[in-house]
Amino acid sequence: MKKEDIVKIEYPKLSFWEKTYLLAILKGLWLTLKHTYSRKRTMQYPKQRREHLPLIQGGLRNSNYRGLHRLNKDDQGRVACVACSMCETACPAECITIVGGPAPWPDREKYPVSFEIDELRCIYCGMCELACPVDAIELTPIYDHIGQTRAELIFDKEKLLEMYDRTKDLKPRKNPPIVGYSCIHKTQAVQSWQKIQEQRDRQQEPKPKNQAIKYKENPT
Repeated sequence: MKKEDIVKIEYPKLSFWEKTYLLAILKGLWLTLKHTYSRKRTMQYPKQRREHLPLIQGGLRNSNYRGLHRLNKDDQGRVACVACSMCETACPAECITIVGGPAPWPDREKYPVSFEIDELRCIYCGMCELACPVDAIELTPIYDHIGQTRAELIFDKEKLLEMYDRTKDLKPRKNPPIVGYSCIHKTQAVQSWQKIQEQRDRQQEPKPKNQAIKYKENPT
């Protein structure tokens, strides 16, 4: 490390009034009094709801609110998921479980036979929504769902598709085309994933044990 790369940090010298902290206390009191007499945004829930108010008054933005999940449908009414398990891999809470199977449609290779999300374990970070390549899973503006048992808050594929029918008018789907998941054509992501899997398989192959090397004696 060079001497010019070393940065010396010195504590700032405080004045007499700064050492007493009176100025900081007065600023804090002034900020408290300022908010005390400002306009309140308290809502009388459930008579008043955020989705019924404009954004400037604390309303709810349906396009980016992270509430309960849904599985989107395409323009033909089919589940849009292609069972690529990218949302399951990206989920930090590990609350998504997908079982894929051969798709009965020619435009994709797989579809979810079962799709479950544990809403109690989910942290509603939106990573699954960002990881999905076909915009199949989304978080909805619904936030007031309750359940009397834990099993009621584990959403299967039927519940997730029902949530789409419930919220498709509140948050319309972008409806991107499903391409690159047919049996003939594969995306670069799938090809790169196959290469990674091949490299991992090669690394896990048992290596041959070191054999003793025999040296030939030079003829005298």
